[in-house]
Amino acid sequence: MRVVLFRHGPAGHADSERWPDDSLRPLTSRGIERTRFAARGIAHLEPSLSVVFSSPFLRALATAQLLADTLGEPQFETLEALGAGGPSRPVLAALEKLQPDLVVALVGHEPDLGILAARLIGASSPLALKKSGACCIEFDAAPAIGQGTLRWFVPPRLLRRLGHGKTRLEERRA
Repeated sequence: MRVVLFRHGPAGHADSERWPDDSLRPLTSRGIERTRFAARGIAHLEPSLSVVFSSPFLRALATAQLLADTLGEPQFETLEALGAGGPSRPVLAALEKLQPDLVVALVGHEPDLGILAARLIGASSPLALKKSGACCIEFDAAPAIGQGTLRWFVPPRLLRRLGHGKTRLEERRA
């Protein structure tokens, strides 16, 4: 299994007057544009990605939807544990239920994704994912703590550059 950890795109600044419930803070219009190209970059790197799990927070859901739209019709599911501050055990449990040959995306928040990535590869320090940044961890079998291998770790700027070309899905359709 290959697991892509994708941090949500640029969102509005935390503002308790504007968004008393931080889970309702949306992507900015610039964030949507940047995230769309980052999602296309991920699709270029992982054209077989077929399952997307997302945090229930609005900014992560919008990011996951942009990724799903880029991929075509992946399985899409909201996973409460991917919400900010959520526990990693239910995330691993959700992954364990899937076929081991799939490519899966987890869309969520920092520092949670970076901590999860570090745990999955057995690192002592979190991997810091920038907004719309991603990494991919590969497992020989079901995902387990310390059993993953980091395959790629790409900042958003490079994902966006990759995303400005045609995705493999678009090339297949042409």
